[in-house]
Amino acid sequence: MHSLSTLAFLIGALVVSGGYCHREVETRSLDQIYEAAKAEGGVVTLWAGGDEKDQQNKLKDAFEARFPDITLNLTVDLSKYHDGRIDEQLAAKNLYVDATFLQSLHDFPRWKSQNALLNYQPLEFKNIFDEFKDSDGAYYGVFILFWSNIWNTDKIDAASAPKEYTDYLKPAFKDKLALTYPNDDDAVAFQFDLIIKQYGWEWFDDLIAQNPHWVRGTATPSTLLSPSLNNVYGATFTSEIGLASSGSLNISFPTKGQFVSWPQTGAIFADAPHPEGAKLLTNFVLSDEYQKASGWSVRRDLPGPSGYPTIFDMPGTNVTAFRDFMLDRAAVERLRFRFEDKIGTAQGFSPLVDDL
Repeated sequence: MHSLSTLAFLIGALVVSGGYCHREVETRSLDQIYEAAKAEGGVVTLWAGGDEKDQQNKLKDAFEARFPDITLNLTVDLSKYHDGRIDEQLAAKNLYVDATFLQSLHDFPRWKSQNALLNYQPLEFKNIFDEFKDSDGAYYGVFILFWSNIWNTDKIDAASAPKEYTDYLKPAFKDKLALTYPNDDDAVAFQFDLIIKQYGWEWFDDLIAQNPHWVRGTATPSTLLSPSLNNVYGATFTSEIGLASSGSLNISFPTKGQFVSWPQTGAIFADAPHPEGAKLLTNFVLSDEYQKASGWSVRRDLPGPSGYPTIFDMPGTNVTAFRDFMLDRAAVERLRFRFEDKIGTAQGFSPLVDDL
């Protein structure tokens, strides 16, 4: 049975005019959309959620290589800052962003209710998991993000390697944890919420006693663990490096606990200055070419990445739970202030360049 918040996300606030909701269903090929995007001006502006400016360079490089006559103007910043700036543009009727990919899943039903989103069903719309998309195509998942256990084998011995969240309370992790402030990022807050519901606030108090290094930004912890940096930080569970270990950085997923995963969600704005460019970008991101190279897919017709099942079949995670968490803003704020009371306000820039 779907919760009310799940239904709110799936249905959205219906955009109607005289009881009729217009949907644009894409039937053109990628190459045909490419020609339309070139004729439009050959540019598309995307605001993407993230902590570090280069986090979506892979997307920019792949898109511009595939469509060399189109420029992707890409700005990466925290989703919680992007959405406010988008609201300002919408209120001023001076929108210059074409599309956005954000973590703030609660924003999309609201924008739909304001008639701010284009009801557009891209080529692979039918194959996107129903749980990830608005029925009219106003918004949909574009790729899967998640957190995992990550540790540096040069700093954490094999016997202490973390598998469950209780492992981080071992003496081996004293002063060696790099963790994102849970009161500064909603997806991190949700990870801590899941752990605390399983092990209690005593676990969090014991974690604080480990003297973790709190940072802003979820890319920062895994960067701090990098073998190229001369520091003591050896482990985190508020970041990700992909689905495979790399060099001395190893990953694992809990078997008793839950890790956070969610569909980063995208939309094209109804008044986008470059709608054809935005459609080209969206269709590219949802294509076989991009989805197969991006880990877990938002499409049900594609298999899980090598060595893994699909995200819905992956043990230890509920890929729709974060959406429900995000829709209850009052509960999120209460949790945020409880974390803040225990560890203080988030300090430093995001990302913490000075720490690197």
